[in-house]
Amino acid sequence: MNLLLRLLITAGIVMLLSHFLKGVAVNGYEAALIVAVVLALLNAIVKPILVILTIPITIMTLGLFLFVINACIILLADRFIDGFSVNGFWTALLFSILLSISQSIAYSFLKKEKKK
Repeated sequence: MNLLLRLLITAGIVMLLSHFLKGVAVNGYEAALIVAVVLALLNAIVKPILVILTIPITIMTLGLFLFVINACIILLADRFIDGFSVNGFWTALLFSILLSISQSIAYSFLKKEKKK
């Protein structure tokens, strides 16, 4: 149940960010839900491999290279999903940063409700 709720929250955040960022387009809520599922799968499968392969550069940049990895994950999701498009690397980087911040805030409310 918690996973489904997180996917729905992420889909809502993707829809919200697509309205505010000019370079991001999502064709409806169904596409946003697919984006949430694909991002979850890519973050679970591809991201750990990329993080391990880029440990030296991540250490040299004090962890900032993880933002580049997140942007690459967003661009990879753009390639897989027809109803989702991101115009360029910098837009993907900004989208990934805003998505991460928004998810952290939204998921913190879930944890507070769970503790009660």
